[in-house]
Amino acid sequence: MPTPFTSYEPAEALRSDELPYLRAIARQYPNAAAAIAEIAYSEAFLQLPKGTIHVLSDIHGEHKKLQHVIHNASGSLRPTVERLLQDRCSPDEITRLLTFIYYPKEACERAQAEYPDPQDLRQHLHRIVLLEFEVMREVAKRSSARRIERTFPAEYAALFREVFFERTGTHAAAWAEAMLDALFDYGAEFDFLRRVSRAIRNLSIKELIVAGDCGDRGPRIDRVIDRISYQPHVAITWGNHDVTWMGACLGSDLHIATVLRISMRYRRLFQLEEGYGITLAPLERLARTCYGPNTEERFLPRLPGIREADTVARMQKAIALIECKLEGQAIERNPDFQMAHRNLLRHLDLDAHTINLDGTTYPLLDSAFPTIDPADPLALSPEEQECMDRLRDSFLSSEKLWRHMQFLRNKGSMYLIRGDNLIFHGCLAVNETGDFLPMPIDGRGYTGKPLMDKLNLIIHRAFKDRQQTDFDLLFYLWTGPHSPLFGKDKMATFERYFIADSTAHREVKNAYFRLIHEPAFCEKVLREFGVDPDNGLIVNGHVPVNVEEGEDPVKRSGKAITIDGAFSEAYGGHGYTLILEAGGISLARHSHFDSVEEAVAQGTEIIPHVTRIKTFDQERTVGDTEEGDALRANITMLKKLVQAYEENLIEEEE
Repeated sequence: MPTPFTSYEPAEALRSDELPYLRAIARQYPNAAAAIAEIAYSEAFLQLPKGTIHVLSDIHGEHKKLQHVIHNASGSLRPTVERLLQDRCSPDEITRLLTFIYYPKEACERAQAEYPDPQDLRQHLHRIVLLEFEVMREVAKRSSARRIERTFPAEYAALFREVFFERTGTHAAAWAEAMLDALFDYGAEFDFLRRVSRAIRNLSIKELIVAGDCGDRGPRIDRVIDRISYQPHVAITWGNHDVTWMGACLGSDLHIATVLRISMRYRRLFQLEEGYGITLAPLERLARTCYGPNTEERFLPRLPGIREADTVARMQKAIALIECKLEGQAIERNPDFQMAHRNLLRHLDLDAHTINLDGTTYPLLDSAFPTIDPADPLALSPEEQECMDRLRDSFLSSEKLWRHMQFLRNKGSMYLIRGDNLIFHGCLAVNETGDFLPMPIDGRGYTGKPLMDKLNLIIHRAFKDRQQTDFDLLFYLWTGPHSPLFGKDKMATFERYFIADSTAHREVKNAYFRLIHEPAFCEKVLREFGVDPDNGLIVNGHVPVNVEEGEDPVKRSGKAITIDGAFSEAYGGHGYTLILEAGGISLARHSHFDSVEEAVAQGTEIIPHVTRIKTFDQERTVGDTEEGDALRANITMLKKLVQAYEENLIEEEE
């Protein structure tokens, strides 16, 4: 008698070249019954509502705020808990429960202080645990049992299973109490609570996407990546700050200089010294040896810190000039970049204290360039070369930096497609009429989707081969005029440091940022990537939305949105989460976050303002997504495996 998945029509004959692959998957499904069971599960899974995806952008080192936004699921957990428990718990009890979900370690410490009697503490935590499992059941309603069980920690999987899949009957309550009492007897209650809280958070979000720029300006890129890496399902689209950190990790002097300059400017030194174990002593020695006391406010760090401001200012100036020299060298190695006008030190007149930029001569604010040789302005001085040699060794020796950048590499790409949403960090360089402009790579120009696909290969090639040509391409991604990660005609760092005339500071945005307000242009971009132009949405970060002046993140076209809401305190301290749900798309706007301590002590949290962007006529299922495409391809191969078993081309195991 045929199985439900066997056609009465003669099956298409299996090709001989398919058998090696089928034998490989037969190790996982050793007989027809196992394969049929997986087909049945997959067919059913396709009918489930698609999982919720949260998209953040431009975190820029704000690890504490990121932690809170992840822990409260961008504000979505509070209304869920309130709906579930409002008839049984007071507002204060709900806030306390949420604090346990967000910050279980700190909440347990607070509970110990509030309940000095062990029996009172036990009763309080018993109630919290059981309420948390209620919340877990609620957020898991739209998930498969397989996904739910994957969130159970291995050490407590059996206990989670028993409590989650609730017992009924007269002995149910006593059974749960006895189990929790045993945990308390061995002092494991806090660890258990922490695992329950994490399972709730993981079930609330199917995937976290970071649309570029994990670090710089904010305090700790290392802690941002730590926090992201703890999440079970993460994807990243690279930003220009990300590729600079990756280049620095690989030992590129130019990218090391860029990372250090920005760290000096915002006084973010702990991430280097404490986070990655990178010594700044060579740079401090260079600054003290070659540069006199700083008298210019423009080099003073923007934030307070331990090191003297004058020392950090001199360090910033020293590394800024090294960066400028190394940029000039990269430009001269790559004439196809067409950036000779940005080889700034070639345009200096040290005797006249001026610089000629694009035909205009500007006086310099500063004439102290002790390490620049007028005969060869791009050459590093012996002192600078020694400094860079030691810094490079320190960057290359940082095991944690290497591990973090490998994480960015492995989880990252230039763009992502989720349903009808095309996600990439910056832009696609275009001319005024919307034609794609080429970026030079390996002797030819690439545009549009082929450019993004090629850059995916370049990033991985840079990690594998560590060639100067690829490091130079990473530099172009940082600041090149046709870079999809930059999107301006120039980066006016030198001008802001050394020229008073503000007209020299002007950076002209690419036409892309104007054209995404036009539906026809957005449809062109969406078609380029194979996304439905009628229903698609372009999702970018990179350019902060001017929230204070009422700028709308949704463009006038209705087909593009910018979600860089100035997440970092250095930019404004707001930020957005784009929430891609089965029923539609929402945008959560965050506000300032003070501290974990205040959140625990006072129950404060970031409660975002949520705006509905789009509501679907019908809920999207897993089958409507790229995950569904992959499942259908897997089902096809499993059906062929069943056929191979039936035809005895592969031997079944009992």
